[in-house]
Amino acid sequence: MKIFQREQRSLFGEILDWMLTPLLLLWPVSLALTWLVAQGLANKPFDRALEYNAHALAQLVSVQKDGEKGEKGGEVQFNLPQPASEILRADDSDIVYYQVMGPGGEFLSGERELPEPPADETPMSGEVRLRDAELRGVEIRVAYIWVRLPLQGSPLALVQVAETREKRSVLATEIIKGVMLPQFVILPLAVLLVWLALARGIQPLNQLEQRIRARSPDDLSPLDDHAVPLEVAPLVSSVNDLLTRLNESLATQKRFLADAAHQLKTPLAGLRMQADLAQREGTSTEELKRSLQQIGRSSIRATHTVNQLLALARAEGSGVGIARQPCDLAELAIEVVRDSVPRALDKHIDLGYDGADPGSPGVWLDGNPTLLKELVRNLVDNAINYTPSTPDKPGVVTARVLADTFGHVLMLQVEDSGPGVPEAERELVFQPFYRALGSEADGSGLGLPIVMEIAAKHGAEVLLEDAHPGQQPPGARFSVRFPARTEDAG
Repeated sequence: MKIFQREQRSLFGEILDWMLTPLLLLWPVSLALTWLVAQGLANKPFDRALEYNAHALAQLVSVQKDGEKGEKGGEVQFNLPQPASEILRADDSDIVYYQVMGPGGEFLSGERELPEPPADETPMSGEVRLRDAELRGVEIRVAYIWVRLPLQGSPLALVQVAETREKRSVLATEIIKGVMLPQFVILPLAVLLVWLALARGIQPLNQLEQRIRARSPDDLSPLDDHAVPLEVAPLVSSVNDLLTRLNESLATQKRFLADAAHQLKTPLAGLRMQADLAQREGTSTEELKRSLQQIGRSSIRATHTVNQLLALARAEGSGVGIARQPCDLAELAIEVVRDSVPRALDKHIDLGYDGADPGSPGVWLDGNPTLLKELVRNLVDNAINYTPSTPDKPGVVTARVLADTFGHVLMLQVEDSGPGVPEAERELVFQPFYRALGSEADGSGLGLPIVMEIAAKHGAEVLLEDAHPGQQPPGARFSVRFPARTEDAG
């Protein structure tokens, strides 16, 4: 568990952390590399001086000829002139040592305690080598060279020149100061510049925030995505999409409330008028009974309208993520037909079901059973309302479910023997509160819009055509084609 964990992450702080953290981590690495480079640069000029001194001393090693032994015999000598000795000692910062060893390892001149080269090293004549060593607890830098002498057996003499490392340390320190001190100034300046650049870079986000805050509550117009950085454009596009959908939702709600208020005015006004008539003085029993009957019919109409409005609101507001489960469309259709039989008998309408049996292959779909029953019920109610019927000539309303087990095509059909719907009005009847001209049937004009909304939620297509083309009356057939289901749940 983090002690200083923040509830919200700052984009400014996040980017600043990712930019400054590598910079602060690389700074010590830069200092270490600068130290190593400074050490190398400080060693080079002094190493060349040591090499020169080693070569110079090597030329002073000679062999004194012995007449009895010939040219290949004699004594090895090292003659260091006084001026050369003074030059070696002329150093105010460091102490210079030298050592000359004969071919047999005998000491000829210089500092006896100067350490010898590594024993496993192969001597090579004329090559100056360098190494680090220690003399009396002090670190020294040693240059040494093997000298070939004109003696039998080709023996090699050893010449070493060493000095302490004071001058090298001073030079390395000066180099490091010259490099590191500017970095102490550059690093805070770089941090400041990064801070200012980042603040300047996110300025468009602040401007976008100000534009959004300056908007009025009813302004749902899209944001200008051309005035924002390219990286923020997808976010602005998503916000614009949300604003568009919100605007459409609000427009739908406003239209729904306006239409609902308009539709409820008529039955409520009728209720009030009949109540006033019933309360008049001198009203007879028959007039009172007729007023009560009108009140009952108006209340039924108002109740039906309210129920339809609630159903439409539920269908429109159910959202894309409705609860789905495998549904037997044939069983749902039969249940609706069975519930609607009493109402159909009151109007002398022959209502029946003709289609696939419940549980048969191809009648299953993924959907919301409550909404699907509402869809079937509205189609059946619409057919009952608009189908003329008399005891002598009853109307016919048929519901069916058609299934193709091969193509997994599922279709619901409700057809009637009524006057049908003219082609010019077939799109209008799906609009809320629209009713065909000249129709005397009871209804709120909401049944088919509810059907369209529920079908859209299930990805289905609603078709309207004549049930009996060429005949009079042609009747109407409403077909709801559902999308294919990959596997049969039955």
